Amino acid sequence: MISSLATFASMENIKTLLDFKLIQITREQLFVANDPISIPHRFTKKEDIEISAFLTAILSWGMRRQIIERAGFLMQLMDHAPHQFVMQASDRDFSRLEQFQYRTFKGIDCHALINAVAMIYRHSGGLEVIFSNAYKNGGIWEAIVFARESLLKFPHEKRTEKHLANPNKGSSAKRFNMFLRWMVRKDETGIDFGIWKSISTKDLICPLDLHTGKAARKLGLLIRKQDDRKAADELTIQLRKMDPCDPVKYDLALFMLSMEKQLDSL
Repeated sequence: MISSLATFASMENIKTLLDFKLIQITREQLFVANDPISIPHRFTKKEDIEISAFLTAILSWGMRRQIIERAGFLMQLMDHAPHQFVMQASDRDFSRLEQFQYRTFKGIDCHALINAVAMIYRHSGGLEVIFSNAYKNGGIWEAIVFARESLLKFPHEKRTEKHLANPNKGSSAKRFNMFLRWMVRKDETGIDFGIWKSISTKDLICPLDLHTGKAARKLGLLIRKQDDRKAADELTIQLRKMDPCDPVKYDLALFMLSMEKQLDSL
């Protein structure tokens, strides 16, 4: 399939390749087990899914195996019941979060972020309300900015802010956009959850990182060299040409093409 499309002379050929890769991902049924999204797939309750998904997404940089291990440990610290934890945990319960660490994300960051999530669930209706209200009044970028500001209203150290990307400073906000993909998209693959009906899949922004950016540039879907907000918009515009209703489904295909080095010879 790839060799026959090596010239990628048209958007139609690129779409054929990406659609083929999506079918392969679905057929092999291996994506979830080896991806950080496996953490929220451990749960069935809506609030458990979205809280575990958000925290896992925030931790999602580096090797997938390590992300899964550390996010799993974080769920253990929350008694494998993240919604109950944020609603009922005492100060003593929260203090155990200070032992958590993943790369530059320290215990102090973990404590502050989960406390902020707890305040949002206890007093503001939860993450979906925070994101969707801002989305209705603006769009996806506005929703991410508002959610970030809402989380940072609560006590935190200045160092914690770097773990919450700011699109207003040019960030592609890959982890926020990946979280939104998980929550909003619903398809036959069984990968994404589709439990948030208040945001449309057509408005999602493709999560842009080293892997998706590399594949997108190989295919000519992305010209901009920096992996920033402008590049995420540029890529998403191209993906909407292939599927206006669900453009970010191609995030999965781009990611796996890069991980499997299937475009390296082009």
